[in-house]
Amino acid sequence: MDLSFEYFWGQMVQNPLLFLAIVLTLGVIFVNGWTDAPNAIATCVVTRCMPARAAILMSAFFNFCGVLLMSMINATVAETITKMVDFGSNTHEAIVALSAALFAIVVWAVVAWYFGIPTSESHALIAGLTGGAIALHNGLGGVNGSEWIKVIYGLVISVVLGFGLGYLVCRIVVLLFRKVDRRKTETGFRAAQIFGAAAMSFMHGAQDGQKFMGVILLSMFLVNGQSVGEAVQMPVWIMILCSVVMGVGTSVGGKKIIKSVGMDMVKLEKYQGFSADIAASLCLLFSSTFGIPVSTTHAKTTAIMGVGAVRRLSAINFSVVKDMGLTWILTFPGCGLIGFLMTKLFMMIF
Repeated sequence: MDLSFEYFWGQMVQNPLLFLAIVLTLGVIFVNGWTDAPNAIATCVVTRCMPARAAILMSAFFNFCGVLLMSMINATVAETITKMVDFGSNTHEAIVALSAALFAIVVWAVVAWYFGIPTSESHALIAGLTGGAIALHNGLGGVNGSEWIKVIYGLVISVVLGFGLGYLVCRIVVLLFRKVDRRKTETGFRAAQIFGAAAMSFMHGAQDGQKFMGVILLSMFLVNGQSVGEAVQMPVWIMILCSVVMGVGTSVGGKKIIKSVGMDMVKLEKYQGFSADIAASLCLLFSSTFGIPVSTTHAKTTAIMGVGAVRRLSAINFSVVKDMGLTWILTFPGCGLIGFLMTKLFMMIF
């Protein structure tokens, strides 16, 4: 199949449903940069290492780099997303179901942003696609269990590894600098935390950017009545398009999310913010390398919890953790149900 931009644009002009699906995909990418990417810079901002505006622009740049470079190195995460569900061979129904699922994700993400809750757009994407496939097939026949199990692995990895690495990295930092006057470490940890925030932004782009590139690729194959092959080279123009849109979304900001993650859950010092950023980045690097789709939100927030636990468990505001956990739990059934209902509605309309 021709994956050139010229062919894609021609398909967009000729097929209004493909145009709708791509616009909604770009909307989801924008919302992801707007609501999810601020997790990467939350600790850097609240510890006053960087002003919010400068941190947001830095995050936008490194998100762009993460999408572009990691996709060239290993695009396995994108391939997992394209193969997770089967929308069937009916081109019209397939693209309608995909559009409905994407619409559900935008609704879920914006509502969560309004309440300042850092949700996982990754899990919302997976849930919305699954709900759409179930609605289309009237059952689980359109769900690829072997690919879906990677989501379960990713959920466990992002929570366990995020918390464990957060605790371990922070413990190592404390041991290494236990005899150093804290006032003398301020400048060093400020620079280190800026580096950590940049690394976290890069890995956010590497993980989440790939997922949405997979959706654009899936749209192109669906509209042509084809399934995604085993070895598909991700076009560079898709990488650039996703990078730019996510970067623009990040530049809009997300101060509510920054407050929830960086201030309300654990009161952080600079060395703790650095530890959380490095721990979450390592978790995402491990997952991206092995092609496991994980939640960047889960990795970052659990890393912050692990950092807080080094001091004492009571340093963690468990009321905020409870609200976040409830939202995480509700994302799969909630966004899946919206995707299911939107697919049924879209099928009636289109």
